[in-house]
Amino acid sequence: MKAVAVQAFGGPEGLAVIDLPAPEPAEGQVLIATEAIGVGGVDAVIRSGALAAYGFRDGHILGGEIAGTVTATGPGVDPDWAGQRVWAFTGVGGGYAEQAVAPAETLVPLPSATSAADAVTLGSSGAVAHFGLRHAHFAPGESVLVRGAAGGIGIMAVQLAARAGAGAVAVTTSSPERADRLRELGATRVLDRAGEGTADTYDVILDVVAGPGLPSFFAKLSPNGRLVAVGAVAGDPPSDFGKHLFAAFQKSLSFATFSANTVPQADRRAVTADLFAAANRGELTSVVHEVLPLEQAVLAHRKMHAGEVFGRIVLTPAKS
Repeated sequence: MKAVAVQAFGGPEGLAVIDLPAPEPAEGQVLIATEAIGVGGVDAVIRSGALAAYGFRDGHILGGEIAGTVTATGPGVDPDWAGQRVWAFTGVGGGYAEQAVAPAETLVPLPSATSAADAVTLGSSGAVAHFGLRHAHFAPGESVLVRGAAGGIGIMAVQLAARAGAGAVAVTTSSPERADRLRELGATRVLDRAGEGTADTYDVILDVVAGPGLPSFFAKLSPNGRLVAVGAVAGDPPSDFGKHLFAAFQKSLSFATFSANTVPQADRRAVTADLFAAANRGELTSVVHEVLPLEQAVLAHRKMHAGEVFGRIVLTPAKS
């Protein structure tokens, strides 16, 4: 089978198409013939080498989110999964391939009306946005600012906050064109990337970006406001970022990180299934920036690196 591996950590040019034997599902796993592969921000962070301390090595196959058809089941897995179209979470890699293994406990059946591309655009991003808002104790009527709203998680956070009755949904974005698209999805206020544009403050900030600019956003929080980092596409914040919280001690501000790894699999599956159903009812929009062949993974990462992507890029194996 064809797969895309990191041959050298760094820029997108370090990715290469390679030939590998098809994997075999181990206990608790299934084998999936992929139809669509989501290209996420975490893939770019891993590819860059920023997470080398976590044990990623040359030859690593990127991709944590796929959709396709189950072709084989491993020991301990219900054989009835074979032949079903599913969404699956493969973990920290293995998805950029014509065939991939995934834990059976992550599988969500795809409704007939849900395309594979829509599934990998809605699934993981939507779950992170949903549980990130819950982690922030968001309540209807509260105001929300989504920092980094043009990516998959940000777009879903905008829609879910608006759908849940937010009093205002603000976004940071880089262009008037993106601002218009985000307004169509539910945004009511638009700020630039630095958070400039209005003097408003917000009850909840969902931050996909982190990086050196994170501390300045504490000033955008209302009293008792909560900032939750659900991503770090710009890297870690400064080591002394906590001093900004203490400088505003009397506002009782809160900071937290959120990873979907802390959510039980059953809850993640239920929410993902609900997202697919809501999209099929027309209540949520899947924003696919572009569908590219698996062999063009380098191009996909170059587009992300250049900041050209609004929504999600999806890779499609030729055999699908």
